Amino acid sequence: GIMRMLNDDEHEGVMAHELGHVKNRDILISSVVATIAGAIAMLASMVRWAAIFGGLGGRDNEGSNPFAALAMAIVAPLIAMLVQMAVSRTREFSADRTGAEMCGNPLALANALRKIHMGVQHYPMQATPGHEASAHLFIANPFKGNSIVNMLSTHPPMEERIARLEQMVYGMRR
Repeated sequence: GIMRMLNDDEHEGVMAHELGHVKNRDILISSVVATIAGAIAMLASMVRWAAIFGGLGGRDNEGSNPFAALAMAIVAPLIAMLVQMAVSRTREFSADRTGAEMCGNPLALANALRKIHMGVQHYPMQATPGHEASAHLFIANPFKGNSIVNMLSTHPPMEERIARLEQMVYGMRR
């Protein structure tokens, strides 16, 4: 759809953004962060099962608190996921900046993001369970979501991305 929606300069801005991900090694960074988050989730799962079946502490179970271990087993993966989402949002800002520098026209990407965002607002996709996992593959999250879904988004707010790109124009003119 963006082939019909965007002009040539805006296409260049979007392509430069995607090349910015490559230049910044975002796939590598995201893979490392996802691996760490997965390891935390696996450890938390092991602690959860150990707490359920009494495997925490020694034989006499003195000094162990299964409720504290169970709470940490639930909280740790949530914190890991929030960190992973925050890193992803940071990488998007970085790719915006790098892409704008590559094409030399931050407004091209800003205008493209504005058009894409308006299109998503007018024609959101209906998310079914499991589809949210593919949201990171889109330029803008195409799924309708409530505020909790937006908080866990892999992309930062579109308005903030556009504002930062417009600030770059002011910095380039100085």
